[in-house]
Amino acid sequence: MTAQVGVLALQGGYALHGDQLDRCGVSWRFVKQPHELVGLKGLIIPGGESTALLKLMTPFQWQQAIMDFMAQGGAILATCAGLILSAKTVSPVQESLALLPITVERNAYGRQLESFTAIGQCVDKNLGEGDLDMVFIRAPRITQVDPSVTILATYHDEPVMVQQGRVIGATFHPELSTSPHVHHYFCHQMC
Repeated sequence: MTAQVGVLALQGGYALHGDQLDRCGVSWRFVKQPHELVGLKGLIIPGGESTALLKLMTPFQWQQAIMDFMAQGGAILATCAGLILSAKTVSPVQESLALLPITVERNAYGRQLESFTAIGQCVDKNLGEGDLDMVFIRAPRITQVDPSVTILATYHDEPVMVQQGRVIGATFHPELSTSPHVHHYFCHQMC
């Protein structure tokens, strides 16, 4: 079976995304070079450390590769540090891929020792209804959302999962959830 989803495997918590994709019955592979995007329908940009990811991506021209991938209809799921890289504006200021017209504040939910699990709410019927398990580890906070962006899920009435077109971003780590709900939604969006 040909892989449908690539999981960016440069740094951070990428391995568990594969476990969730297995639970969804979707074929996948790790990608480390831009040319490995060929033939994929989706790309997961995982959590980790956003500045480290950016330093590893820049020499290989990942930004252009991701733009080309999206122009060919590729879908993106960006989680935690991946969301920071995908935001148009980041505070404190850092470079980003600017895939989503949102503003995020890095580490806004606290440092590593302040990590927590929580129950958030699905607020878009396409994502589902009711509660959603969320794991926040040095998570960014979405502080501003362009009107063109759909809010999919909230935590304490703040957006924590958003979408514009085929780009989905989450401040939390869905790969650590007991449910593959977010990954199912992402895979459905690839079709």
